[in-house]
Amino acid sequence: MRRFLAQLSETLEFQPCRILLDRHRLIVSDLAPWGTIDRSTIWPYSGAEQGEFAYARNAHPTGVEAEGALGELDGGHALLFASGAAAATAAALGLLGPGKSVAIAEGAYYGITLLLQDLGRWGIRVVEFDQTGPPPEGVDLVWLEAPSNPFLTFPDVEAAAAHSAPVLIDATASTPVLFRPLEHGADYVLHSATKYLGGHHDLLLGALVCERAEDRDRLLALRTRTGGVASPDAAWLLLRSLPTLRLRVTQQSASALRLARQLAAHPAVERVRYPGLEPDPLAARCMEGGFGGLVSFDVNGDPRSVESSVRLITNATSLGGVRSTLESRRRWEGERVPEGLVRLSVGLEDVDALWADLEQALATA
Repeated sequence: MRRFLAQLSETLEFQPCRILLDRHRLIVSDLAPWGTIDRSTIWPYSGAEQGEFAYARNAHPTGVEAEGALGELDGGHALLFASGAAAATAAALGLLGPGKSVAIAEGAYYGITLLLQDLGRWGIRVVEFDQTGPPPEGVDLVWLEAPSNPFLTFPDVEAAAAHSAPVLIDATASTPVLFRPLEHGADYVLHSATKYLGGHHDLLLGALVCERAEDRDRLLALRTRTGGVASPDAAWLLLRSLPTLRLRVTQQSASALRLARQLAAHPAVERVRYPGLEPDPLAARCMEGGFGGLVSFDVNGDPRSVESSVRLITNATSLGGVRSTLESRRRWEGERVPEGLVRLSVGLEDVDALWADLEQALATA
């Protein structure tokens, strides 16, 4: 086995790692600075006492390393989960309970709203509100999205922080590069790390970042019991991605602003949503260095014709990758969104080439 692995390593054109074998585990040790993948599910006791790691459902070295890196970026204590939805579920179960209520931003990612509504069978009450104003009184948790997906509204973070309830902000679309919610009075940050944090459409991952270590510990205990821990491979891919996060998001933001302006002037486009397109004092007060790579616009015509006509841009769901993606959101969200709403996630392609692709596709609407 060792000879085979050595020969395989020598024949590969690209050699990103070396493979170490020991009695208990297979470790892929990266030659680059983002560390190792430890895929172990158990760690031997020493002197009949468990060490820092015992069983992978509790925690594993690669995940803890990635949590430390993300926590440093967000200025808090991070926990990774198997997906963004898993992280959101842990937040709902850990911060709410029977008879409790949550105020969720109108127009926030529809999957979160559906999740919270599903939890109504366990006695959780959901109230939707306009996040550009103060949250309603009498709720036990305020759940914001900065900016919202796909409507791109930005919350009044100052008003939310003044509320008596804890505040959770989904910062998937802004990332710690542009907005650090804990510095603005939030108690929790939610990320679908599948999106910009991962950035390459090759990992499925979620994260919660807590302002207080004791909250992290409480949510860690819940994650251990419910089994939503992230895989070592996904955590390692996140470690690979974080060093380029600022470069990626800065470029995506610049390209998105330019494309939003060009879309706003196009006769086939009825409306464009982007925080930087018109002065948005709420976003400007909190975001630094840009407004993100997410744009949505309403087509005067058939959005599916636009979808089927793009060539450089990929017609697919999700967002935040280095390759641009575009889709009509009506297929997922129904009448909650305008029929012509198209969501564009701007990648790292040449912005002139992206506009040329959009322009020829819009001609078919």
